[in-house]
Parts: sequence; structure tokens; C-alpha cells
Amino acid sequence: MHIAILTFDGYNELDSFVALGILNRIKQPDWRVTLCCPSAEVTSMNGVTVRAQPTLEQAHAADAVIVGSGLKTREVVNDPELMARLRLDPTRQLIAAQCSGTWVLAKLGLLDLVPACTDLTSKPWVQEAGVEVLNQPFYARGNIATAGGCLASPYLAAWIIARTQGTEAAAAALHYVAPVGEKEAYVANALKQITPYLPA
Repeated sequence: MHIAILTFDGYNELDSFVALGILNRIKQPDWRVTLCCPSAEVTSMNGVTVRAQPTLEQAHAADAVIVGSGLKTREVVNDPELMARLRLDPTRQLIAAQCSGTWVLAKLGLLDLVPACTDLTSKPWVQEAGVEVLNQPFYARGNIATAGGCLASPYLAAWIIARTQGTEAAAAALHYVAPVGEKEAYVANALKQITPYLPA
């Protein structure tokens, strides 16, 4: 199971690192979570530089993909060559996006007739792309999920774990990272957000 977190220059650390940390609570030999970047290195909105693990092209073969947000998403969606490298397929991949990453999915045509979540800054851009924006932190339909707000990244991670490993595994991963003294309440709230959108 390979989960690729698409991480562009100007990325938001909370989107990439929080999801990566929670997803890596699954300890299985074939479980792999990587940062996929368009170049050898990318630097975050706050100056944190990371090296790419696989390339964007390798995300096409991943079982699940998360599209994170960042300060330079406008440059990403306006770069035809870069967007052409994003060959995502919801018929065989779980695809999730957060904040301005939702705009990327919209521009790729993956949100046609599917409402979505995003942050308040990105909301007008997603709406201009013809997507209905919901006033909630998480929404999923089929194999596509979106979230709004930096701290909504645990919902995306939990959704992917629940879809592939079950809700008990998702609850355990969330419980590990949740604040002490708030663990049960935190896990219950997160599961309340994602459970309505899991397959029966």
C-alpha cells in the first residue's frame, strides 16, 4: 500500500507532515507513505526544505494520493506542464485533498458534480472552478475526499486508513496522536466526521 502526499513548493507543513505522521502509525511491511514532489527539493511556506521521495509521476501508481495545499497553488494550477504530470485516477486510487489542494482536483476535472471542502482563502477559487463548496471540515464521495482547514488533515489520514484497514485501525492511529486527557473525545469527533462517508 503506497500513499503519496503531493507536496509542492510553498507547501503547508501541517498538510504534509501531520498526514504523514498519522498514516505512518500503520506498521505493516507493505505500508509506505511518501512525499511526492515536482522537483528534487521543495521549500515550505515557512522555509522548511524537504527532499522528494518519489516523483509526481510515481504518484500515478500509488494506491492513495493526498494533495496538500500551499502558498503557490495558483502557480501549480496555472502551469499546464506541471498539471499534466498529475495523472490521478479515482477508479483505482483513493484521492484526497486539503484546502487549496481541492482547487487542484477541481482543475483536474475530478470534482465535476461533486461538492467539496476547502479553506476560506481557497473557497472563491474552487467556486470559480464550478465546484460547490460545503461549510464543513470533511466530505467524501466514492474514492474522492476533501477537507477544509489546516487541522483537518487528520480526517484525510483517518479516512484513508479506515477505507483500507478499517475504522478500528483509524481510531487507533488517531488515539496515538490525540492530546492526553482528550483522546476519547478527539477520536470520537474525528470518526463522526468521516464515518458517514465510508462505504456501508
